[in-house]
Amino acid sequence: MADTFQLEIVTPEKMVVRDVAEEMQIPGKDGYLGILPGHAPLIAELAVGEITYRKDNQTRRLSVAWGFAEVLPDKVTILAETAERAEEIDPKRAQEAKQRAESHLGTCNTEEDFKRVAGDLKRADTRLEVASKQN
Repeated sequence: MADTFQLEIVTPEKMVVRDVAEEMQIPGKDGYLGILPGHAPLIAELAVGEITYRKDNQTRRLSVAWGFAEVLPDKVTILAETAERAEEIDPKRAQEAKQRAESHLGTCNTEEDFKRVAGDLKRADTRLEVASKQN
């Protein structure tokens, strides 16, 4: 069995990652999934969270929001609405987005509005967390 698998993380705007990985964790809708080479095929819906993958004994981190993952034994493809490498995240901008979301939580009139704002808050929190772990 191979020691690595191909990894691609794509958003509508660009290819964010094209690399190889020894292992990874992705935020599935129902919790985090651990992926190793030779993993059984699956398709998973992504939630807002942190993607980590290891290559050459270094852990790389990304913030991701919504999308899908296709896992094959030798390749993982992530199609995400948004994805940012830790070094690309502007903590000041993420903090401002968090403050905006927090201020809007109290003004939500519908459950749909609340879910949208709560998602915005989770995304901002995740971006701040990933940026703080930057190697």
